[in-house]
Amino acid sequence: MEIKVLGTGCARCKALEQNVINALAEMGVAADVEKVTDLNKITDYGVMMTPGLVVNNKLKVFGRVPDKEEIKKWIQEEMSQ
Repeated sequence: MEIKVLGTGCARCKALEQNVINALAEMGVAADVEKVTDLNKITDYGVMMTPGLVVNNKLKVFGRVPDKEEIKKWIQEEMSQ
């Protein structure tokens, strides 16, 4: 599983990253979590407002910080495919 947190390092971006790490830990799932801070790479995903979350190369959300339960749902969806 590959997860990317898209953002320049603002407080909301850090909060999203922490929620992702906590969700993975609670689920016992191993994943590569990458922080993408390059604005060109962020806009390549169609994200115009950070933070953004990409799971297995699929954009799940941007412009807000989802809670752990939402993140867990997206991870579970990707694991079942």
